[in-house]
Amino acid sequence: MIRRSCSRSISQQRTATCIAPRAPTTTASTTTAKDTLKRKTRDSTVISGGHLVAKALKSEGVDTIFTLCGGHIIDIYDGCIDEGIRIVDVRHEQVAAHAADGYARQTGKLGCVVTTAGPGCTNAVTGIATAFRSESPVLHIGGQSALVQWKMGGLQDLPHVDMMRPITKFASTVMSTERIADMVAMAARECFAGAYGPSYLEIPRDVLDREIDVAKAVLPKPGYYRASTRSAGDPRDIERLADILINAERPAILFGQQVWAARGDTEAVALLRGLDIPGYFNGASRGLLPPGDPHHFDRTRSQAFAKADVIVIVGTPFDFRMGYGKRISCPALVQIDQDYRTVGKNRDITFGIAGDPGAVLAAVLQAASGRIKNDKRQARRQWMKDLSAAEDVAAEKLMPLFKSDSTPIHPYRVAYELNEFLNDDTIYIGDGGDVVTISAQAVRPRKPGQWMDPGALGSLGVGTGFAIAAGLANPAKEVLCYYGDGSFGMTAFDMEPANRFGAMNQIRYGQLTKYGEERGSVGNLLGDVPFGKFAEMLGGYGEEVRDPAQIVPALRRGREAVAKMGKSAVINIWVDPREYAPGTKAQTMYK
Repeated sequence: MIRRSCSRSISQQRTATCIAPRAPTTTASTTTAKDTLKRKTRDSTVISGGHLVAKALKSEGVDTIFTLCGGHIIDIYDGCIDEGIRIVDVRHEQVAAHAADGYARQTGKLGCVVTTAGPGCTNAVTGIATAFRSESPVLHIGGQSALVQWKMGGLQDLPHVDMMRPITKFASTVMSTERIADMVAMAARECFAGAYGPSYLEIPRDVLDREIDVAKAVLPKPGYYRASTRSAGDPRDIERLADILINAERPAILFGQQVWAARGDTEAVALLRGLDIPGYFNGASRGLLPPGDPHHFDRTRSQAFAKADVIVIVGTPFDFRMGYGKRISCPALVQIDQDYRTVGKNRDITFGIAGDPGAVLAAVLQAASGRIKNDKRQARRQWMKDLSAAEDVAAEKLMPLFKSDSTPIHPYRVAYELNEFLNDDTIYIGDGGDVVTISAQAVRPRKPGQWMDPGALGSLGVGTGFAIAAGLANPAKEVLCYYGDGSFGMTAFDMEPANRFGAMNQIRYGQLTKYGEERGSVGNLLGDVPFGKFAEMLGGYGEEVRDPAQIVPALRRGREAVAKMGKSAVINIWVDPREYAPGTKAQTMYK
């Protein structure tokens, strides 16, 4: 299980692997226009605020909202039913926000979470903050007390906009029913302006419930108020980067979150293959190339960055995950990012390009094609050959951990077995701190979009929401979520909607190091919980694993149960709590 990267940890690191079932086409809780309850015929000349929200969401391409019901927002549900928008109700707003984030990551479209006022909004804060740091386009629509009760202390009244503004790209109150659809469109535009991210709209209850003349509603026409976001940057810098790359002998490229989020994966792969450049991947870009591809590298990044004559960083910031860029030293360092503000942040660069990753990479490849001299191409092929040999050496060093038969089970063994278990169409979700770090050493997604993790915020508890979203967005794919550091207990009850719809070790180490055994376990020990039985209680399949030889057989039994029952499976793997990821031991995330 997992925890928030800075709040909890575990005594015995137990990890629960949740395999979410494929989503059925219909469920008892899925509502469509055909399922609309009998109600009075609505006057076609008037429209309510909730129905304007739904119409605006449909115009933005939203086909699913994630929510937990509340009196402030129910008219939105009524509108969504009429517009054919799927309503997925969960048990906690944090899960709803994570699911909206996950749905955006999986579909490339706008994710949407709808919460009631007060605690409905505050419960979703972590999910929205996660989307903010992960640059995920999510629209959060929240309720509020009526405007006529402004500053009177109405039910669940809080300064939602003030709270959400620091963790969104746009946050506002909708002050009139006439402007609802216009404000939804405005907030959605902000989600895709530059680097992607979330927006927040607060709609007071009387504004939402009020009915107005349809002719008075400001309803932007779909497709007539958006500009293209696929900017290729400054043509002079495109030529400059092309010149650098064709003259390089030891180039390296790192692709980050934005490459997949902006669906620039095809262009990224084409550049690597067209110019014979080794590619490294982090975050959602894992899986852009399948394991074994000659241009796919992942264990030699430090070595490559130390010897490269040019490094290109695409769609990822120089944050703590990159050592703030301080460890990179090479003759030429180029950064490509959707956000101008990110380029050159935390360290100097040779130059930067602000633009859409796919458009920029395609333009660079076009500018460089046919211009690489044979001696340069031969040099970089030798460069890749040397790196491949180093990759083999690095993998061999890890094999004793990957194949350890020790009990309690070594966490590296779990990660290795999970990778062996993956299908070509398995979406892998890591929910935790050490779990994600260790998984990255072994798990190799087979296709683009099949790796999901908490991102830069390090939020624990993302797994269940991500799994629900991934299953709904990809009904033909298998979804495997690996929980660690206590994260399973954070959102586990939302396995119920997962079934219904078909879909802290890091902290403990630092605490023990700083305070010793006597005080190092204060506030970070988890109880021993047989999570497999928990799954059975909710109608799924559960199993406990303590023998490393039983990891794969148990996973297979879980897969078979999912296929047979159409429910979730929890394989609870008990691992050694005394084993930590290297970064945890060095506490590099705090340096």
